[in-house]
Amino acid sequence: MSSSDTRSFNHTRRRLVALSGLAAAAVTAFGTPGRAEGSGGQKSAKGMGMPWEDEYGYAQSVKVGDTIHLSGQLSHNDSGEIIAPAPIDANGKVTDFSNMGAQMEQAYANCAKLLAQYGLTMESVVQEVIYVLDMDAAFKVAGPVRKKAFGSQKPAVASTILVTPRLAFPSQLIEISMMAVA
Repeated sequence: MSSSDTRSFNHTRRRLVALSGLAAAAVTAFGTPGRAEGSGGQKSAKGMGMPWEDEYGYAQSVKVGDTIHLSGQLSHNDSGEIIAPAPIDANGKVTDFSNMGAQMEQAYANCAKLLAQYGLTMESVVQEVIYVLDMDAAFKVAGPVRKKAFGSQKPAVASTILVTPRLAFPSQLIEISMMAVA
């Protein structure tokens, strides 16, 4: 090995040692990725009894430690029927987005119902992600609907809203996922 190769090897080795030290420090400070501190890594799941939970194979919510993760909630009632379904054309495309407000209200109600299974309210929510088919329709109704759902003029919730070309059901306009802390 030449002296320049030796210097390069030693430099690379020092960087790897430094990086492994950073990784060890991160695990010490933040815990092992994928494992909830103080929970023994245990997780519990809850559902709403919807047929798609078994068909698709997922949980409506999962609790790990003090954190509850809610799967995307849509505007279904207790029987699994979409509330205020959007009209669709022969190709399955939405023709009118005016039911966005009603669907958003029901999606938030379903989030609140899931949180209640853990003894929590919407005040426990720290983050939400809202998926919509039409941003303009969502912005027209989001302010008042969100304020009512969270019971606050300025909800203390980190929020992201995204446009997507399609959701699970053709007449669905919105889906909301959340993270809450007990």
